[in-house]
Amino acid sequence: MIKIEEMTLQDFEKIKDILQHEFDEFWKPSILKSELENELSKYIVAKRNEEIVGFAGIIILPDDVEITNIVTKKSERKKGIGKLLLDKLIEMAKQTEKECISLEVNEKNIPAINLYKTSGFEEVGIRKKYYNGIDNAIIMTKNFNIHF
Repeated sequence: MIKIEEMTLQDFEKIKDILQHEFDEFWKPSILKSELENELSKYIVAKRNEEIVGFAGIIILPDDVEITNIVTKKSERKKGIGKLLLDKLIEMAKQTEKECISLEVNEKNIPAINLYKTSGFEEVGIRKKYYNGIDNAIIMTKNFNIHF
């Protein structure tokens, strides 16, 4: 069974040394740690028997909430963990009372694009050569249709 909970600095310490080879090319550990310490950022972890099998984060901006990442351990992919993390991020974003949640995804990451589309995200733009100066980023948004 997978548990989703808030990421702590202790969780970070458990995964910092395996980020690069267990979770794909990712931010340097120092960047993830600074995100955890940023009061505008919120991070969650997916755990199976206390082992961290995925994590994800958002940053709360003045106009919307942006997903900074959703990362699943390589050996745990295609098991629904990304969907669990995404659903929790959407729930957290709705609690901020912002109108939408946005993200950027590599145009070559078809499984992620499909996941976002099935969760109600729509393509709204492109950032040319965003990833490594080569791959385009697709900008996707999910509106909450909240009226105050």
